[in-house]
Amino acid sequence: MAQVLEFKLPDLGEGLTEAEIVRWLVEVGDVVAVDQPVVEVETAKAMVEVPCPYGGVVTARFGEEGTELPVGAPLLTVAVGGTADGRPAGGAGTAASAGADRAGGREPAAEGSGNVLVGYGTSEAPDPAVNGRPRTPEPVRETRPAGTPQTAPSARASRPAPEDGPVPVISPLVRRLARQNGLDLRKLTGSGPDGLILRADVEHALRAAGTQDRTDTRTAAATPAAATRTTSTASVTRVPLKGIRGAVADKLSRSRTEIPDATCWVDADATELMRTRAAMNAAGGPKISVLALLARICTAALARFPELNSSVDTEAREIVRYADVHLGFAAQTERGLVVPVVRDAHSRDAESLTAEFARLTEAAREGTLTPAQLTGGTFTLNNYGVFGVDGSTPIINHPEAAMLGVGRIVPKPWVHEGELAVRQVVQLSLTFDHRVCDGGTAGGFLRYVADCVEQPAVLLRTL
Repeated sequence: MAQVLEFKLPDLGEGLTEAEIVRWLVEVGDVVAVDQPVVEVETAKAMVEVPCPYGGVVTARFGEEGTELPVGAPLLTVAVGGTADGRPAGGAGTAASAGADRAGGREPAAEGSGNVLVGYGTSEAPDPAVNGRPRTPEPVRETRPAGTPQTAPSARASRPAPEDGPVPVISPLVRRLARQNGLDLRKLTGSGPDGLILRADVEHALRAAGTQDRTDTRTAAATPAAATRTTSTASVTRVPLKGIRGAVADKLSRSRTEIPDATCWVDADATELMRTRAAMNAAGGPKISVLALLARICTAALARFPELNSSVDTEAREIVRYADVHLGFAAQTERGLVVPVVRDAHSRDAESLTAEFARLTEAAREGTLTPAQLTGGTFTLNNYGVFGVDGSTPIINHPEAAMLGVGRIVPKPWVHEGELAVRQVVQLSLTFDHRVCDGGTAGGFLRYVADCVEQPAVLLRTL
């Protein structure tokens, strides 16, 4: 007799609370091995293949491609130890141990696989309190035959939210969705275990409200003015803020809400920097990028002005300064803006920085960056000049304390050695957290960067 085990969406690390199903890698009825990838999901930070810690036959999948699931939601069920027709289903030794455990009146333990994803292991059940989620009783789940459709949320056993006390909601996404649409969660009936309100419940309520709005609109459309309003509404397109776009929106909003930022900028003559780069590349060996030279200048500037390589711990009311520079850089991809992080940028030379920028940029374009490669930065370099613009006021990459923006390098009239000449000019912008330093420090940092751009020999003298 096969034992059916349920595999839930694991905690993928870095505080992520949900993921979108991009592509199923297995079908119902497929035989899977321990640690075989079964689904590809997209988090707010990266594309991830999720391996299943059980070996056996897939009996059910939960969620279609394009569906967002919260961490801890069921992904699929696997029949371990055998199937209905008696053939083996992988996971050697699992069936015997499962039968012995069930005969002894205790829940059988799944075979361990040593899976390295954060938040779950295969030798013991995951702790439902991970990442601050409240511990809720685990419901008894009915195992359906393969191919049986899932029950709609409205048809499941449920109970309304209590009038007093906390609303039974775990996912912050559900709360935000309800808040943004003015929906009172206390008026909803949760379809999850113990009346837990799920995202499907909120979306069902919003669809119901939308249906009523359309009915009211059709009723009011008897007048020409109402008809005009209806036509105007029909031309509006709503784009969900989810995935990378949603993560960027949340981070930028938090940055502007929490950080009292200020911006200073300066124009610099980059002619000598470009000549230096051309001379380095003419000498043979790997080509050096402009971004790598600017990064090298940034790390030298941060060594002189360490106040900007920091963050603010608001709860402790402390400024946290970092000895190492983990340099983030903005990279535009088809999936949106991401900020990969170059670890220990202060210890790398221009050649090493060029290679690391290229490696991380390629991974960003392919969507294979891991959460660890997208977090932990202490300072960000944003080269928006590649978009053909001269200047900008960067928004700090929370929780960092500063970002240097670099515009395009273009020929412009410039007074050089007392005479008007055409020089390669670039605008540099520094946005900084005014809590970590005053304008004098920020101005000193930016002036040093500009001096190194105009006279690269300054960098050599200060190393």
